[in-house]
Amino acid sequence: MKLLHPLSSSLARSFTVLIAAGLAFSASAQTKWDMPTPYPATNFHTENIQQFAGDVDKASAGKLKITVHPNGALFKANEIKRAVQGGQAQIGEIIISGLSNEDPLFALDTIPFLATSYADAKTLWQASRAKVEAKFAKQGLKVLFSVPWPPQGIYSKGPLNSSADLKGVKIRSYSPTVARMIELMGAQPVTVQAAELTQALATGVVSANITSAATGYDSKSWEQLTYYFDVQAWLPKNVVLVNQKQFDSLDKTTQQAVLKAAADAEARGWKTSEEKTIWYVDQLKKNNMKVLPASTDLKKDLVGIGDRMTKEWLEKAGADGQAVLDAYRKAKK
Repeated sequence: MKLLHPLSSSLARSFTVLIAAGLAFSASAQTKWDMPTPYPATNFHTENIQQFAGDVDKASAGKLKITVHPNGALFKANEIKRAVQGGQAQIGEIIISGLSNEDPLFALDTIPFLATSYADAKTLWQASRAKVEAKFAKQGLKVLFSVPWPPQGIYSKGPLNSSADLKGVKIRSYSPTVARMIELMGAQPVTVQAAELTQALATGVVSANITSAATGYDSKSWEQLTYYFDVQAWLPKNVVLVNQKQFDSLDKTTQQAVLKAAADAEARGWKTSEEKTIWYVDQLKKNNMKVLPASTDLKKDLVGIGDRMTKEWLEKAGADGQAVLDAYRKAKK
């Protein structure tokens, strides 16, 4: 057997150490983020986020890996913001209006009939974004991007000729603003997260629902409910938030990769939401739901509720709210 020269043996050991060090450096150079989201993996919001995560991975050359945890699997919808703020998760998705008890500005996009089209919803977001971002920044959170839901409608077991037909009915709510609208209709709001909606309908916890055609499709609302009234009351938005300290800890190149992927995700998400709206409504019809516009009396009742809620919102939001509303109305002209 040929013996290695002592110098050769020393070089081999050094080479082995260098390889191990290189592997260790490679492992330490990779950053891993957990991203809880509230909706099913097949929901268009989640699919958009999965593409965002893939874009970040590719643009950062694998330096930042984001693992998406859909359908409230890691944290429930109402826990996600606190988890990101506290560092238990680095990044997450929430619905802005779910935080309206924290600040009235977060309720803006669920004021009935303030912004009922995608064009108006985008104008409203542009008018309010800077102030919304400033609110989150004070809590150590950075807004990466926002994507709207399709316009909101009312699901029910029976026909609705006016809001009086909903008196006393238990209706699913997903935010304080929606709960207020339900109260003004004379109904009973019950907070139910999207991931729990199917069970809530099946067990009678709620017997009506105010949400989009997308959530109605995800929860198979046709199994328990018969009617969908396409009232197009508002377009609520989700935002993706990142813990500011976690974002700041990334190198500049990776930060730019995240911001670029976020901008692409926002543009893609808005486009997809609008394009899929008709598809979702068609799926409700194909599953034998009766899809109808609001009756004249129901629309009149809801618009009146919207006017009242706008006044109530302005009283709470003060000068900041008035400035945003003025900017929105000016941009619409």
